[in-house]
Amino acid sequence: MTAALRVDTEVLRVSDLRVELAGQVEVLAEVSFGLTAGEIVGLVGESGSGKTTLATALLRHARQGARIVGGRIEVAGQAVLELEGEALRLARGGLVGYVAQDPATALNPALRVGALLHETLLAHQPGATRDELRQRIVETLLDVGLPDDKAFLRRFPHQLSGGQQQRVMLALAFVLRPRLIVLDEPTTALDVTTQAHVLETLKRLCRGHGVAALYVTHDLAVVRDLVDRVLVMYAGRLVEMAGREALFVRPAHPYTRALLAAIPDIARRQPLQAIAGHAPAPGQRPVGCAFAPRCPRRRSECLVVEPALLAHDGIHQVACLVPHQEPVTLTDTVSEAAAPVPEGEAVLLEVRDLDVAYDRQVLFDVSLQVGQGECLALVGESGSGKTSLARAIAGLGENVQGHLRYAGEPLAFSARRRDARLRHQIQYVFQNPYRALNPRQTVLQTLSAPLAHFFGVRGNEARRRVEAVLERVSLSTRVAHLYPHSLSGGERQRVAIARALICEPRLLVCDEITSALDVSVQASILALLRRLQGQGLTLLFVTHDLGVVRAIADRVLVLRQGRVVEQGTTEQVLGQPADPYTRTLVAHSPSLIDAGQT
Repeated sequence: MTAALRVDTEVLRVSDLRVELAGQVEVLAEVSFGLTAGEIVGLVGESGSGKTTLATALLRHARQGARIVGGRIEVAGQAVLELEGEALRLARGGLVGYVAQDPATALNPALRVGALLHETLLAHQPGATRDELRQRIVETLLDVGLPDDKAFLRRFPHQLSGGQQQRVMLALAFVLRPRLIVLDEPTTALDVTTQAHVLETLKRLCRGHGVAALYVTHDLAVVRDLVDRVLVMYAGRLVEMAGREALFVRPAHPYTRALLAAIPDIARRQPLQAIAGHAPAPGQRPVGCAFAPRCPRRRSECLVVEPALLAHDGIHQVACLVPHQEPVTLTDTVSEAAAPVPEGEAVLLEVRDLDVAYDRQVLFDVSLQVGQGECLALVGESGSGKTSLARAIAGLGENVQGHLRYAGEPLAFSARRRDARLRHQIQYVFQNPYRALNPRQTVLQTLSAPLAHFFGVRGNEARRRVEAVLERVSLSTRVAHLYPHSLSGGERQRVAIARALICEPRLLVCDEITSALDVSVQASILALLRRLQGQGLTLLFVTHDLGVVRAIADRVLVLRQGRVVEQGTTEQVLGQPADPYTRTLVAHSPSLIDAGQT
């Protein structure tokens, strides 16, 4: 390990950063902050707030159609925005490392792990000897908790688990010993135990190497125990900056408090409070405070005066004319009981003795029942068989054996062999919104297709139904005319959910559908699903987020290595887990309760 820099050494200084779209449409403005060596700072906000734009700007990169038009970015004394050509190429990776959200798409599938690391080093250090390269790769793999043997180095990315893929991404970032590392939602798709290990690895690496880190996320609960400070961004500007304890105990900006209120927590079941309205799109920022149209504390002056980011209490800064002064109160009191399934409720779905095999067997004798209007959560680590079970129920699995009954009648395991009149009743929402939508179709075309296929609805009636379902998933009707590449990850996932809902399903299979959503939209989606459940919709909910399970599920089924190890009501499984494996999952789940009581 290289010698760590002094912790008070400033590594990053951003001053008055401004990013625009064509026509001087503001995306980011007046962004200023700094990071010191070994410091980890969380950057939080809703989808579309400008988090990723800021993160990639630190590498002097802007997405297509955007330009960095003003400000200054200094990393270890180098003016990044002034770099060109070869100097810029070397700075990307050598000076500023980057860890993407989805390692499955970020890693070159044609290169083995060893080749990925070797190629990265050679691109920045062409004069290094073979022994020097080998030593650096071994050191880095051990740093991130991966094997350094030849067998592992010869694996391709698809042969690794999600956690291993993310650790490889960390290795690729740290192998060049950068001074700053930018992480864009790096644990979104990871199960809670893997997420906890990856975050602990990141903290150790940053402290040990003296690397400053900017951690972009939509979930404050995830970074509560990781970061030293938090930056809150809204509509392209920083609205609050505070140390970790100050922000979680005494958040000053109404937007920060709204984000906290929207986070599901494993320690409590309560109605999640989605933030009303929508964040303004670039070019639509209102006069005065941008958050005022959604703020319950707004005054008349908030609609005309734009607040500056000013000192609130010590290093705590807030951009608000009427900031909160009182601490938040978070308790572990259960304030909303789970809606029980009435005794004698008709069983909509029954699975008995289900086995699934690919190159090896992945599910063993799985049996379950789901009542009409019930929500059953499937939880477990990556590789436990959750998605294999969900796909088998939806008719998308292969090599499935066992018995499946739907509404009292036998149901084929292949969707193509199921009664055409029933196919719309079982719908599947996929985890990855980037792969789930046709990039060549507008949202209107995507949502109109199942209407024509299942119900023969076209024309103006189809358009009306599309606009209605977009409203139900908290999307503006203007989205109907956009292509997927114009949407954020959260917006794409909401379109995928809308596509399932427009089919009028009775059973909705949800495979990690909230992992890409910011907490406010997640709260609105979970509230929507609860309302639909009250209207009779049955949910099979696959997730690694036990806070979400607490918020929505009536019962929980825990899978480990393809076998059911525990099942029961949500309160039983999460409140008093019986199996050691379940207790481990609960222990590693992030919670805001301790922070609020500190």
